[in-house]
Amino acid sequence: MKPAPFAYARANALTEVFDCMDAHGDGVRLLAGGQSLLATLALRLSEPVLLLDLNHLPGTRFIERRGDVIAIGALTRYCQLETDPLIAQHAPLLAQALPHIAHPAIRNRGTIGGSIAFADPAAEMPACMVALAATLVVAGRGGERHIAAEDFFLDMYTTALAPGELLVRVEIPVAAAQERARLNEFARRHGDYAIVGLAAHGVKKAGGFASLRLVYFGCGSRPVRASNAEALALQGTPDFDSLRAAMETDLDPQSDLQAAPDTRRHLAAVLAQRTLAVLAA
Repeated sequence: MKPAPFAYARANALTEVFDCMDAHGDGVRLLAGGQSLLATLALRLSEPVLLLDLNHLPGTRFIERRGDVIAIGALTRYCQLETDPLIAQHAPLLAQALPHIAHPAIRNRGTIGGSIAFADPAAEMPACMVALAATLVVAGRGGERHIAAEDFFLDMYTTALAPGELLVRVEIPVAAAQERARLNEFARRHGDYAIVGLAAHGVKKAGGFASLRLVYFGCGSRPVRASNAEALALQGTPDFDSLRAAMETDLDPQSDLQAAPDTRRHLAAVLAQRTLAVLAA
């Protein structure tokens, strides 16, 4: 299919982005990597008045350590993250997640900010942000706002971005020696969207965990923390039946062509058991 007609503009400064958003409101779409947006344009699921290209904005593509956080520019491409030593050393959950994202051709163009702002509940990056307790920095005419990742994702494709704002960078706490991270997912083929995925991050202590975040993707309208499963794991090593029971209250997954809700809950319990075993080892 062919997209509906639209105008195109290239932004060279944030003020130009704000001007376009003020002028066109909901009629403007922001182009980062374009790996999701271009597909929606082709299918006419999105029919913007203006497509605004952000790829020439200065200072939006970087990976830096800033004190106790790793700062990542919103237009940083997946392929940059995959090979960066700071990500491998200080954000190992991201390093594990990146090979699961589609295929190299997609990762050569896709951006971390584009995935986060798109807020696809089946994508790896939003769940990783919640698991890592990341801070998402958004900018508007009035300056910057810092939003905790857990408060950023509101619903399917819906975020806490206010009109006239855009995501400019991500700040991830530097991993400490006692922290453990793991990403697992079930997909029909490598590169497909996960039927169920789990991004896990914990702090080890003698005999167990001092803290733990189990965040599922593909199991709801946004990344979902499995709070009951977390509580079980903090108390000891839960068996599979206990984890399966916890999923009844933690998750309310959708039914689609890939799996029924009960299938997703069962797979979620399997992922939890496997992941906790690795984190505890």
